[in-house]
Amino acid sequence: ILGTERHESRRIDNQLRGRAGRQGDPGSSRFYLSLEDDLLRIFGSDRISSIMGRLGMEEGEPIEHKLISKAIENAQRKVEGHNFDIRKHLLEYDDVMNKHREVIYSQRKEVLAGRGLRDLVQNMIAEKVEGLVFRHTDPKEFPENWDLQGLSEGFSWLFGFRPKIRAEDIGQEAFDGLKPEDLAERLIEQARSAFEEKEKLFGREDLEQLARFIILQIIDDQWVAHLQDMDHLKEGIGLRGYGQLDPLKEYQKEGYALFEGIMDRISEETLKTLFRLHLIRQEPERSPRRKKRTLNLSHGQEGGGPVTVRRREKKIGRNEPCPCGSGKKYKRCCGAA
Repeated sequence: ILGTERHESRRIDNQLRGRAGRQGDPGSSRFYLSLEDDLLRIFGSDRISSIMGRLGMEEGEPIEHKLISKAIENAQRKVEGHNFDIRKHLLEYDDVMNKHREVIYSQRKEVLAGRGLRDLVQNMIAEKVEGLVFRHTDPKEFPENWDLQGLSEGFSWLFGFRPKIRAEDIGQEAFDGLKPEDLAERLIEQARSAFEEKEKLFGREDLEQLARFIILQIIDDQWVAHLQDMDHLKEGIGLRGYGQLDPLKEYQKEGYALFEGIMDRISEETLKTLFRLHLIRQEPERSPRRKKRTLNLSHGQEGGGPVTVRRREKKIGRNEPCPCGSGKKYKRCCGAA
């Protein structure tokens, strides 16, 4: 085996040596190295050149001393360790995306199988309503000081109708005794009642089929957008090291925030679409009646046979003079048409 340089991995060099052995020949190997090779220049040039200088070795002389061979192997170990760290580093970043992928794929499989679609929608309703109530109410304040306008707008944006949460809707006494958890229960009940009306309108099975299609489409769209966001985050996360921050931890933290965002958007888009479904009934169009066409058939004399057409004038030959008097042949004059 002849080699022009040593590979970065000792395993590759050993494989080259073993090829001759598999043919039944013990074989031999000889490598021709240069101190300008990438392996020696980056990972061991100074040490190897100093050893060769102390031993008084000249250019072109075979390197057979154990110290130099050992130094070359140490340089290969450094490269192997460096490559291993790179693969380990990439795996740590891939583990972050793998956790996101497991959650999304498991949810997608459940939707495809049609298991618990109704429960999934009910949980989305409860989760989003509780989040709205948490953002617009304060248990330390009286109900009249809550941001009921913002709460009503957020609820209407999700579910497509105004909630009944004001004093004139539920009564002043009930309004004064409201707590955030009581308000959340009222809103959840109103949203679920509206969803049950949709089930009666469309039919439960038909609505589940629509929900399956809608949720799958939203999950796919949001997952593609999330992959792009994570790629953009990964491209520049290494710069966090200049700020004395661990890029991997920053990637995990911001990646988790992005993943929470995609889960929120999946729930929001699903609810906005489902609660805005309307059933439009169209009467089948009546095809216009075709008018009966009356056919007027003209017949010859009753009982008459086939009529023979007789030519009254003599047939004019093509090379005969034209009867119009031009002096030209018939085929050159009137017969040309």
